[in-house]
Amino acid sequence: MNTAGQVIRCKAAVAWEAGKPLVIEEVDVAPPQKDEVRLKILYTSLCHTDVYFWEAKGQTPLFPRIFGHEAGGIVESVGEGVTDLQPGDHVLPVFTGECQQCRHCKSSESNMCDLLRINTDRGVMISDGQSRFSKDGKPIYHFVGTSTFSEYTVCHSGCVTKIDPQAPLDKVCVLSCGISTGLGATLNVAKPTKGSTVAIFGLGAVGLAAAEGARIAGASRIIGIDLNAARFENAKKFGVTECVNPKDHDKPVQEVIVAMTDGGVDRSVECTGNINAMISAFECVHDGWGVAVLVGVPNKDDAFKTHPMNLLNERTLKGTFFGNYKPKTDLPSVVAKYMNKELELEKFITHQLPFSEINKAFDYMLKGEGLRCMITMGH
Repeated sequence: MNTAGQVIRCKAAVAWEAGKPLVIEEVDVAPPQKDEVRLKILYTSLCHTDVYFWEAKGQTPLFPRIFGHEAGGIVESVGEGVTDLQPGDHVLPVFTGECQQCRHCKSSESNMCDLLRINTDRGVMISDGQSRFSKDGKPIYHFVGTSTFSEYTVCHSGCVTKIDPQAPLDKVCVLSCGISTGLGATLNVAKPTKGSTVAIFGLGAVGLAAAEGARIAGASRIIGIDLNAARFENAKKFGVTECVNPKDHDKPVQEVIVAMTDGGVDRSVECTGNINAMISAFECVHDGWGVAVLVGVPNKDDAFKTHPMNLLNERTLKGTFFGNYKPKTDLPSVVAKYMNKELELEKFITHQLPFSEINKAFDYMLKGEGLRCMITMGH
């Protein structure tokens, strides 16, 4: 049945208000407009960012809304002007985009597209300021341009990456957000050399992906730092060689790491968003060559404080957004790393649920159980 150009009625998990369980509803999904594509979502997973905006504790609440941004699917139809995607393509929708025209997209050093960079406040499409989702004629808002907790969704074509059709979507869909963020922070930004030492702050999914990057790069020691000791055993599967709990020490954890590593680690990657962890990550790298990379998103009132001598002593502090990957240009190569067995994704997927039980995925995340919950649509 050809659905191109028609409104599609399908199931979506709608968040009607902050912090309340999602409700599976029948919604209408309008056809894609200029430069947009409509996707059939086959698998989606839950990332902490969805939970953060669903709780709406620190930001502008916007409801009703369809969350979800880590997913894999197939192109159902394309709007006017879309030439690089066609119905049937296997794709990953991504919360940030690549318009391929702006100064950032044309720069080899940036992936922060002017047009399609993440915007958590916008609940409508860029082209006309309208939502493509509705129920009983009333609009339901989008989330970060993806809204994958729906059997069908509409995205800007610049936020959709075409991938190898042989790649299993129920595995590679985790590359559309968290895993690529951590992996790229290490491989593209920290760039540890073979045999080097790396400290990873925060052993959630993003931090473990950063550790996986250090393992792939051939680091000799990968030190994991977390306040939750229950995460330590599992971290070894991702190449972490030793773990430190700051609560076990009566001095700042950066001093503990400096003592363990004869002056500091070669590289550190901070994946918590906690301002103290960020300072520790910077102050635990070795002078002369140490590089610290910040990945976690801080609270809006945080300020970073360190002595300028730490920089004058030739330490480097860097930040990264989505692991410095350009979604359309670079993600296919990350999928290829999985396909050629260089990158392991199965160990990130700790739970599986049918779409009808999506609220259980929120429970797992809120309890800190597991890493990624794979949700199968159409069930």
